Amino acid sequence: MQLNQLARLLVTLPVLTAPFAGVQAAELDRSILPIAEPARPTFSELDVRNAKPPAQFRIEAPAGAPNVLVVLIDDLGFGATSTFGGPIATPTLDDLAQDGLRYNNFHTTAVCSPTRAALKSGRNHHMVNMGLITEMATAFPGNTGQIPNATAPVAEMLRLNGYSTAAFGKWHETPAAETGVSGPFNRWPTQQGFDKFYGFLGGETNHWAPALYDGTTPIEAPEDPNYHFLTDMTDQAVAWMKYQKALTPNKPFFVYFAPGAVHAPHHVPKEWIAKWKGKFDQGWDKIREESLARQIKLGVVPAGTQLPPKPAAIKDWDKLSADEKRLFSFQAEVFAAFVDYTDHEIGRMLQATADIGQADNTLVYYIVGDNGTSAEGGEFGMSNEYTAFNGAAESLPDLIKKMESWGGPDSYPHMAAGWAVAFDSPFGWTKQVASDFGGTRNGLVVSWPKGIKAKGEVRSQFSHVIDVAPTILEAAGLPEPKVVNGTPQIPMQGTSMVYSFDDAKAAERHTTQYFEIVGNRAIYHEGWFARTIHREPWAAGPTRPLAEDVWELFDVRNDFSLSTDLAAKQPEKLKQMQALFMAEAEKNHVLPIDDRGFERFVPEIAGRPDLMAGRTSLTLGEGMTRMGENVFINVKNKSKTITAELEIPEGGANGTLIAQGGRFGGWSLYLKDGVPGYAYNYLGLQQTALQASKPLPAGKAILRYEFAYDGGGPGKGGQGTLYVNDQKVAEGRIERTQPTVFSGDETADVGVDLATPVVEGIGSGQRSAFTGTIEKVTVQVH
Repeated sequence: MQLNQLARLLVTLPVLTAPFAGVQAAELDRSILPIAEPARPTFSELDVRNAKPPAQFRIEAPAGAPNVLVVLIDDLGFGATSTFGGPIATPTLDDLAQDGLRYNNFHTTAVCSPTRAALKSGRNHHMVNMGLITEMATAFPGNTGQIPNATAPVAEMLRLNGYSTAAFGKWHETPAAETGVSGPFNRWPTQQGFDKFYGFLGGETNHWAPALYDGTTPIEAPEDPNYHFLTDMTDQAVAWMKYQKALTPNKPFFVYFAPGAVHAPHHVPKEWIAKWKGKFDQGWDKIREESLARQIKLGVVPAGTQLPPKPAAIKDWDKLSADEKRLFSFQAEVFAAFVDYTDHEIGRMLQATADIGQADNTLVYYIVGDNGTSAEGGEFGMSNEYTAFNGAAESLPDLIKKMESWGGPDSYPHMAAGWAVAFDSPFGWTKQVASDFGGTRNGLVVSWPKGIKAKGEVRSQFSHVIDVAPTILEAAGLPEPKVVNGTPQIPMQGTSMVYSFDDAKAAERHTTQYFEIVGNRAIYHEGWFARTIHREPWAAGPTRPLAEDVWELFDVRNDFSLSTDLAAKQPEKLKQMQALFMAEAEKNHVLPIDDRGFERFVPEIAGRPDLMAGRTSLTLGEGMTRMGENVFINVKNKSKTITAELEIPEGGANGTLIAQGGRFGGWSLYLKDGVPGYAYNYLGLQQTALQASKPLPAGKAILRYEFAYDGGGPGKGGQGTLYVNDQKVAEGRIERTQPTVFSGDETADVGVDLATPVVEGIGSGQRSAFTGTIEKVTVQVH
C-alpha cells in the first residue's frame, strides 16, 4: 500500500470505527462478576468489506462513577488529631473536613487485620475468618485468617466493573503460612482485587529498611540515608494515579492507601520531631482534659461528656519521677511528629488528584485509625518493640540512655501506654479493647465535592467499617454482586452511608453491631451498649475466666464516652443485650471465643497451617532470601546445627552465609576478613560472637555451627561451637535467646543479610553479600 493511500484510509477511520462504540454500560448485567461476554456472532460474507462489524464488548464503569480513595491510618485513636479535638495538628485532615463531613460515631474492630478485612469485604471480621491478626489464626471458623472466596473484596468488584485498582502500604491479610515464595498467592493483594500493590505484607515494618513487594515480587529499598517508606509509598501512589489517568482519563480508579504509620515502630525524620519539642510536657492527664474541651467546642463530642477514669495501671502524671516525665514527653513528641509527617504525605497524595483534575469526582474516605491508639508499649514504652514480644522488659535507665536515637534507624520504638489513653480521649481504653470506644471509635472524614452538597458538617449516625464497601458501591452506581468469580457471595453486612451524606438528621440505619477481640466483647443495639473488659492490652493473660466476666451497660445516646454504667439500674436490659450478643456471635462465627495470647503465635498450639510442620531440616541455596519466620524452620527454644558448604576463591571471601532477623534481634553465620564467625543478637541488647582465629583458605570448606540448648523452658541459653572441616575452631556460651519472635518483617536470607544487619561489622544489603560461592546451607533442629 502506498503512503498516500494509507493516509486517505486513516482519514476515514472515525467513520469505520463508529460501530465499535461498545455495549452500553446500562445493558450490562453486573450482578454476576466477571460480567458475561456476549455470544460471538458468525458471518456468511466472504469479503470483510461487505460485512458490518459488531459492537465491541468493553466493560466500563457506570457513567460519572467517582474515583475512590480510601486512606487508612494505623493505630491512631479518636482523640489524637486536631480535626477531632486532639493535640496533634493534621492540616490535611482539617482541610478535607472543611470540604466534607466528619463522622464522630464511626467504628472499627479494635485490631488491624480484622478491621482491614472487614473494610474491604463489607462483612464482619469473623465472617471473613479474621478474628485476630493473621499470625494468631487458629483452626476454628471465624479465626482461620483465610478470607473465603464467598466474601469477595470491594476492590475485586470494582476491578471487574471497569475500575483501575491499586493498594499501597500495609496489607496484613495474607495467612502467615502463605507469605513465602511458594504462595499460594490467591490471598495476596494482586489476587484480592488490586491490579497494583506496593507495600509490605505483615503487621508492621521498619520504615528505614522495609521488606517490600511490588505485586508478588520482593524488592529492596534503596540504601539511602534519607529514605523513608512513607515518602516512597506516596511517590508510588502519586505516580500510579497520574500514569493511569494519562493513559485512560475516563477510567475511574480505586486506591487503598494504608501507611504503616503510626503503628510502632515510630520512625520519623529528626526535623519533624524537632517541631514538637515541649508540646507534651503537661502530661497525659492534662492532654485528656484539654482534648475534651476542644472536642466539645468543635462539636465532635456532645456538651456534658465526662472523662471516664483511666485504667488502674496508668499512673497519674503528677506522681511520675522527673526522668519518667522527660522520657514520656519525648516519646509523645516522636509520636506526634509521626502523625504530622503522615498527614503531610497524605496531603501530597490528595494534591495529586487535584493536579490531574480529579479532585471533584473523587470519593475520599480518610479513616483516622484501624483501631484506637496502641497501649502495647506498656508502662515505660520500648526502644525496641520486640523486647515486649519476647518477655524482656527494658528498664527506665536504659530507655533514658536511648532517647538520642529514638525514632531513628537505630531504634524500633513504642511509647508508654498512658499516651494511648490520652490520644483516645474522651474514652477510657485503647487498641485491642473491642468493648470500649477507645479501641473502636475512630475519626472519619468523607469528602466528595461532586457527590456531597454539605460541607464542614458533623454526622453522628452509628456506622462501622463494614459500611465502607457498600457505600462505595452505591456511590459508583453498582449493585452488590450475587456471584463473583464463580462463587455465590455471602451478602454484605454493612449499610451504605450515602443516606447520611446530605442529611445530618437522617435516622441511622446500622442499628446492631457486635464487637469481639480476645474476649473483650460488646454489643451495640439502637443506642444501647453492653460490654465486658476481659483483657487489658498490656497484660499477658485475661483478668478472669470468660464465664465470670462482669458486664456493664451504657445508654450511648446520652453517654458519648461510656462514663456511667447502668447495669445495676437496668438488669433486664443488660440481660437482653447479653442474649443479643450471643445470638450475633453464633451467627458470625465468633464462638467459641479464644482469649489466649502468646500461645496463638505457635502454630502447633493454635492449630493453623504450618509450612514447616514436622520438618527438622531445611536445605537452602545461595540467593534464597526473604523468608519470614512463618515460612522458615523454627530454631527458637531448641538445639540446632547449621552447615554451610562453601567454595572460597583465591584471596579469601567475606560476607553473610545465612542470617535471620536483624539489628533488633537475630543470628548470623558469616565470614569477616575471611574468618568464620557466628553471632547471636539478643534483642539488640546483647551481642555474643564466636570467632575462629584464622581465615578460611581457598578451596572447598564445610563450616558447621552447633548450638546445644539448655532446655528447661523458652528463652534459655546454651553452648555454641563452630567447626571448619570437622575441626573445632571456636566455642562459647550464649546466655539468653529470644523465645517468641525475631522480627515481624526482617527475614532469613542466604548469601546476604537484607534490611538491617544482625552484625553491624558485616552490614546489610550489598555490603553484606558473600563474595565466595555457597553450594548449600542446611539448618537442622533437634
